[in-house]
Amino acid sequence: MPAEPPAEGATYTHERTFTNEDVRRFGELSGDTQPIHTDPDEEGRLIVQGLLTATIPTKIGGDLEFIARTMEYDFRRPVYTDETIGCEWTTESVVEREDRYEATGVAVCRNEEDVVVMRGQFEGVVWK
Repeated sequence: MPAEPPAEGATYTHERTFTNEDVRRFGELSGDTQPIHTDPDEEGRLIVQGLLTATIPTKIGGDLEFIARTMEYDFRRPVYTDETIGCEWTTESVVEREDRYEATGVAVCRNEEDVVVMRGQFEGVVWK
């Protein structure tokens, strides 16, 4: 059982700065090697793959031992390498069952300028 059961309204945060190497390695694993992810812009940056950006709330979910059933993402703005992205996860609902907690949550990721770059909604379980 996780250290604490999920609670409605609980918030969690995590931030990450992706490197060009992160983007290249993710591209090799995912097959997403289009030029925006391989050819640096005039500042030497790459655009981070959307699903690599989505690993920020995934890290929070992992810490919570949250097993997603559904995930829906809305990618609002590009994320660039060497840009710090902060994410806030809020647990919206929790239903306790005999062997698990069924929960929903929302994650909002923002860049250094406080602009929303990605929103996500999740539905899943935390096993007791």
